[in-house]
Amino acid sequence: MASATLPVAVIGAGPIGLATAAELVRRDQEVVVLEQGETAAAAVRQWGHVRLFSPWSELTSPAAVALLEGTGWAHPDPVAYPTGAEWVRDYLDPLAAFLGERVLTGRRVSGVARAERDLLVDSGRADQPLVLHVQDSQGSTRRVPARAVVDCSGTWGSPNPFGAEGYPAAGESAAADRILYGMPDADTARTRFAGSATAVVGSGASALTALIALTSAPLRTSDSRVVWVVRRGAVGNAFGGGELDELPARGALGTRVRAAVDAGLIEVVTGFRVAAVQEQEPGLTLVSTDGRRVEGLDQIVGATGFRPDLSFLSEVRLDLDHRLQAPTLLAPGIDPNLHSCGSVQPHGYDVLAQPEGDLYLAGMKSYGRAPSFLAMTGYEQVRSIAAAIAGDLDAARAIELKLPDTGVCGGAGLFDEDSSAGGCCGTPAGLQELTLTVTAR
Repeated sequence: MASATLPVAVIGAGPIGLATAAELVRRDQEVVVLEQGETAAAAVRQWGHVRLFSPWSELTSPAAVALLEGTGWAHPDPVAYPTGAEWVRDYLDPLAAFLGERVLTGRRVSGVARAERDLLVDSGRADQPLVLHVQDSQGSTRRVPARAVVDCSGTWGSPNPFGAEGYPAAGESAAADRILYGMPDADTARTRFAGSATAVVGSGASALTALIALTSAPLRTSDSRVVWVVRRGAVGNAFGGGELDELPARGALGTRVRAAVDAGLIEVVTGFRVAAVQEQEPGLTLVSTDGRRVEGLDQIVGATGFRPDLSFLSEVRLDLDHRLQAPTLLAPGIDPNLHSCGSVQPHGYDVLAQPEGDLYLAGMKSYGRAPSFLAMTGYEQVRSIAAAIAGDLDAARAIELKLPDTGVCGGAGLFDEDSSAGGCCGTPAGLQELTLTVTAR
């Protein structure tokens, strides 16, 4: 089978997957997008009630815009901030419609391999195309050969559990019907959360968003109780950079949560590393590794971040950082143990390519467990990847990326240290890192 005649396979029809397809179409490359959801942008629809803190100007791929404008599509107001649902309605759905039959929904990729080779075999490996094992909604599996694979499957489907060691805490799975991994929707979750005692576990932007929802009408009532459970010894930079954040809407999240804490609407529990979730009448109890307890809870919101699903890549050769599960060359610049405001070097196909050959990780998947990604990062990643696949290495190497500063100093992974001093540790040369945003999922 001649690999050159095969399509490029893109895993995931989210914002970055659809942008990859747009880049390839503009370069006259055959492409197929495989989405496990029943619609394009299925993950974004799950948090459609959340307003993004990136404006429209940073949420559309230049390649996609060029394709859509030819159909009469009009770009939304560049300075406006859409919700996830508006992002889908006004951009992602039109883009998926333009791509048409190239986007196949209800297709779950269960494996990627080199044709007729497992992970062990070297002989003739480079001469074989890649093959994806794809299950449809009826459970049937077929093999889909591809000249290259771009994995844009994201991390939304793999939330981190509560347990301090990275595994589910004792009783966490049993209490699943009273745990929400995500952000409450005031329109659909009123019965569940209004007037309830709710703990939010986590300290990133998703946790801040959940805290704002729970301390605002209609979910906030006179008998509500909201507890913020944080692993680090002090809240510190979990409030974000405030006015120093170059994304004003992102900075406003922490400012609003700080005000709610000061007003007594949020109980803060720090240095709490969850060991167990106990179901005891009249409610749930969180137990820490040092024996402390948060009792009398009706619900728990898990906002502890996400991790990549690498299970379907077990038969291809990967080079990933052993901590972040991100490409090894990318990991040092995004490591939350080291910084949250250091520079993210512009990076493209060569940093994201895997040893298997013709296999790339892109989008949120490329950041592994690092809580630091914006859609604009992914759009530049896949522009470079598409150029490399098309053989235009000059364009692939011409990477330009400038990211807005968070205004926060200190590593997000250092949960025992208080890095509450405002601003960054000086102004690093080049590009600035950013804090997690839901736009990347």
